[in-house]
Amino acid sequence: MTIDRLDALLSRFSLNARLFFSGALCGVHDFDEGRGVGFIHVVQRGPVEVHHAPASRVGVLKVVQPSLLFYPRPLGHRFITDARDGADMVCASLSYNAGLVNPIANALPPIMAVPLAELPELKPVIDLLFGEAFTTNCGRQSVLDRLFEVLIIHLLRKAMNDSLVDSGLLAGLAHPQLAQALVALHEKPAENWSLESLADKAGMSRSVFANTFRDVVGMTPGDYLTCWRITLAQDLLRRGRALKHVAVDVGYGSAEALSRAFKARTGQTTREYTRDPI
Repeated sequence: MTIDRLDALLSRFSLNARLFFSGALCGVHDFDEGRGVGFIHVVQRGPVEVHHAPASRVGVLKVVQPSLLFYPRPLGHRFITDARDGADMVCASLSYNAGLVNPIANALPPIMAVPLAELPELKPVIDLLFGEAFTTNCGRQSVLDRLFEVLIIHLLRKAMNDSLVDSGLLAGLAHPQLAQALVALHEKPAENWSLESLADKAGMSRSVFANTFRDVVGMTPGDYLTCWRITLAQDLLRRGRALKHVAVDVGYGSAEALSRAFKARTGQTTREYTRDPI
């Protein structure tokens, strides 16, 4: 049976796009990370010179062909285009149902810049996106928002299928054996997972599984399971679910046990987190 590597992630941690610009962008424009959102830009016609703060280590990008620029997390950037002719593009901001603890966003590099020529399967979506962007059809905003979300899912697939991420969650999901274990614990976080049971899901020996998981994902299976459970707890607490019920949902025997693990992992008590969620 073929597993869906993204379903459990996307069903729990959605990425929501909101169109905010379509047309010719002329001159200099800044996109501020202080808004606490990610961005996705689809450049139909350039060129565009993209600058980032030196501390980000992203450097300067020169976009000379139709491209998709995806910023999964807040990262300030500046577009410099021709002051008269500009560059044709559509832009959306990204918000997450779990705030900045979203594991999908955190598994990606600061920016993905992909020429549209490398995404031939998305041509119908891109054509529809631009077709809607430059009209005044009723329902335009909703259509464009959904199309941007389709683009993001395709980018996640590309990141896994083309091994664009060499470590972390998406690298683990790109590994044919580790993916079996990761999907299992994503779908059933409250299960009493042991190293042996996860290794069995992956079809690997206990020692080979533990070493491969650490090398590819960047942490031990036990640490990843704890991290996943606490991330789920943050989301559920943010939604207003009672602590004692959250503890059961994510695999802790009591509210007290979850509280201890939550504080050890995040540095905050659950009460502090629900008062001021990240």
